[in-house]
Amino acid sequence: MLRRLTVENYALIDALELELDPHLNIITGETGAGKSILLGALSLLLGAKNEGSAIKEMTRNCRVEGTFDLAGLDLEPFFEANDLDYSLETTLTRLITPAGKSRAFINDMPVQLSVMRELGRRLVDIHSQHQNLILSSAEFRTEALDTVAGNATLRATYGEAYRCMLEQRRVLASLREAAAAGRRDEEWLRFQCEELEAAKLRLGEQAELEADLAVLENADRIGEVFTQLRNAFDEEETGVLSRLKEGEQGLLHIREHYAPAAEYAVRLRSVLEELKDMNRSLTADSERIDADPERLQKLTARLDSLLALQQKHRVADEEALIALRDRCREQLNAITHSDEQLAAAEAALQQAEQEVATLAAQLHRAREAAAPAFAEAILTTLTRLGMAETTFTIQLLPHEVGPMGGDEVQFLFSANRNVRPQPIERIASGGELSRVMLALKAMLAERMQLPTILFDEIDTGVSGRIADAMGEIIAQLSSRMQVVDITHLPQVASKGASHFVVYKSDSKTQIRRLSEAERTTEIAKMLSGAEVTDAAIAQAEILLGRN
Repeated sequence: MLRRLTVENYALIDALELELDPHLNIITGETGAGKSILLGALSLLLGAKNEGSAIKEMTRNCRVEGTFDLAGLDLEPFFEANDLDYSLETTLTRLITPAGKSRAFINDMPVQLSVMRELGRRLVDIHSQHQNLILSSAEFRTEALDTVAGNATLRATYGEAYRCMLEQRRVLASLREAAAAGRRDEEWLRFQCEELEAAKLRLGEQAELEADLAVLENADRIGEVFTQLRNAFDEEETGVLSRLKEGEQGLLHIREHYAPAAEYAVRLRSVLEELKDMNRSLTADSERIDADPERLQKLTARLDSLLALQQKHRVADEEALIALRDRCREQLNAITHSDEQLAAAEAALQQAEQEVATLAAQLHRAREAAAPAFAEAILTTLTRLGMAETTFTIQLLPHEVGPMGGDEVQFLFSANRNVRPQPIERIASGGELSRVMLALKAMLAERMQLPTILFDEIDTGVSGRIADAMGEIIAQLSSRMQVVDITHLPQVASKGASHFVVYKSDSKTQIRRLSEAERTTEIAKMLSGAEVTDAAIAQAEILLGRN
């Protein structure tokens, strides 16, 4: 529950601090005094967007801070999930800078506004006057019925199944689109694949071809050089090999007389063997390298073919051609097996749709079972509020399955038993909507386990005995939770555990808690106007239960 609210530099508020009672807190004040401003500040604290300028003086920040008691609310998982420090007494802070920048803090830790909004949704339910129109929302009506029916777990399971079904629909649509595109491109892909397959591509072939062509194109010149070398090696008497052999023999003959000659002979033998090996290689290469016009033409044609394919497909080398060929194979394979993939996706979607339909039927049965008690509870409260002739029923109309199931929940209402019930948003007056909303809020608040609810003039359009009954209902609600009620009705105001008055002083909005004597005067003013009469004082005392 909200323990303390501090507001600084917001709209007409310079600075105020409010200590709230754990039960019923009444806020009254003249029209224009700033009650709605207080509500706006609290909305900012709970994560509402800053619509327009919230700052009173542009030289300093606007600051709204609330201290909440979280005992018994089981919010530890929320704090853990959002990496926040948990404390039974938690402080929410909202700052708006003169430049319009917004900053949010939970226990002095900066957070995204969405995190503050989510936590605020679990702490306070604000019901302002315009929210009576929420009865026209099918989503709100469904949420209300599901809350009473205890469908939270079933709704979560359904929601997950519904998201799964949407994903399966997306997958199937994507596969169908890909299959259609594949069928359009299949002939071209098949031609391209066959062309690349026929090319018998091999990694590194182009480099080999270029090397072989370089040899063939220069075969005559290479042969001349090799012939010169072989002649130099093999020439009789003057050939290098013969001369070196003679030198080796000479060294061997003098080794007995000159010891180093033996080492020179060994080294010369090594050189001689290396030259012999080179000569053998030159001989082999000479026999292999031949100006072969036919082979030259064949290799040139193959290289031209590879280069033409690279140019056609706008790639740099045969490696890219091979990658393109493999992609074509994969695409053709996907087209070939697309029917199988489609069939599997269609089966998965059918299963997901069946799961959604099953869960939607369970939701329908749970709603159908809860609807009579729901309507009866509303009627009981409306009878207390002077609407004994009211008809209120819940109708479940079949609807295409959506995020909330397959039902369209209608609240059928008539303030007169002789008038056929119609959807409440079409037929109910403002005062009737206020009473229906109070009945709904009273029923839902306990089930939703909200610690605090704020009513902003929910009693609009009622007076007299009905106002007193409305005050009783609000007071009963405050026995189970904290209630803050902004009201203009003395019958409601008299039920509060604490009473605050909002007023203007020097064009600034102020708020203060009233003493018991001041409460009598304030309620008397609400009864008689600016001039407080003895009769009004006496009536105020009666409302406060002092006579």
